[in-house]
Amino acid sequence: MNILMVHPHDIYSSIEPWTVRIVYIAKEFIKKGHNVKLVYFPLHWDGQKITETPDGITVIPLSRKHGPHIFIPNILKLCSLAEWANVIHFQKCFYHAALPAVIAGILRGKPLHYDWDDWELKIYEVSTKPSLLRNTMRDFLKFLENTLPRVVDTISCASQRLKIECENLGVDRSRIFDAHVGADIKRFNPDISGDSIRQKYKIEKPLILYLGQLHGGQYVETFIQTAARLINDYKKDLTFMIAGDGYQAGELKKLAQRLNLDGKLIFTGAIPHELVPQYIATADVCLACFEENEVTLCKSPLKIVEYLASGKAIVASNVGEVPRMLGMAGILTPPGDINSLADGILKILQDPVLKNSLEKLARERAEKEYNWTVTAINLLKAYGEAIQIKNSK
Repeated sequence: MNILMVHPHDIYSSIEPWTVRIVYIAKEFIKKGHNVKLVYFPLHWDGQKITETPDGITVIPLSRKHGPHIFIPNILKLCSLAEWANVIHFQKCFYHAALPAVIAGILRGKPLHYDWDDWELKIYEVSTKPSLLRNTMRDFLKFLENTLPRVVDTISCASQRLKIECENLGVDRSRIFDAHVGADIKRFNPDISGDSIRQKYKIEKPLILYLGQLHGGQYVETFIQTAARLINDYKKDLTFMIAGDGYQAGELKKLAQRLNLDGKLIFTGAIPHELVPQYIATADVCLACFEENEVTLCKSPLKIVEYLASGKAIVASNVGEVPRMLGMAGILTPPGDINSLADGILKILQDPVLKNSLEKLARERAEKEYNWTVTAINLLKAYGEAIQIKNSK
């Protein structure tokens, strides 16, 4: 099968780490004997050329600059690429990628598959402040996110909540497929050593890790407040690490200073994805903290599956997909509850038998279900249905 995949962001940027989803899925398709061309949109356009990755994926950069002089040529390029494809897969609803993909599919009569992995409208609302421009952009995003599921042949959802939203939009259940996040269980595994990272940051005490972006809707503040509770109130001799970067980094560092966490909380900044397994390997306990709202109810958090594959003891907020993902392989706490998060961390640190059990269950969970091979198999079923739908018209 010839699969044309379109992603609105930069697959080579550590600032946009969510791009690993489409890259890992593309690799799985190549392993299964399919041909993949992956269109992406670099953060900084320097006239990048078409290349082929060591895995055999043809990667095609297009400019994400605004204006009809960019948008129209991008449509024409995708129309040309669509001629080769048996199916067109696009991820997310951002107009600069989604609209050219849909237009190319319609004009060339190709099956269209939409991979809906986050409720982008809700993320945009919590990440921006009200203004006339913001409200206009919000309404346009809402229009796209409500319309795309209706015009494509099949759709995959990364969470049960998004599947419900699809049905609310009138999409038939037979056209909706599961496509949760996964982990590369070879790259993320319990045998990875974190010694070099511990030496780099001079870590000698038990380490509690938060992995993720420092953007709106990530609830890193909850992690920092949990660290303060354990260090300042419970007087525990621990080290905390936030591995990631984002536009809220400055504010979060100020919060850590106000809570007297200097020397106790490490901000790593952006880290290359190939080093993420080593950072996870340093941790004694991994944290995934959320509040309960429309964003978190839809999330299928990548950090959790990478924690699972690494065989780590996990404390996570009981919201959305999280309990389904963890199963019995972690401690669940009420969303936004700092005291419960702190107690969960201490429970693991003070009980080596429990810690070992959770680590074993975590790895088993990733091997059986939460890996990219399972996700790719589900998507291939969706493509088959999309092709049947298109052929029957």
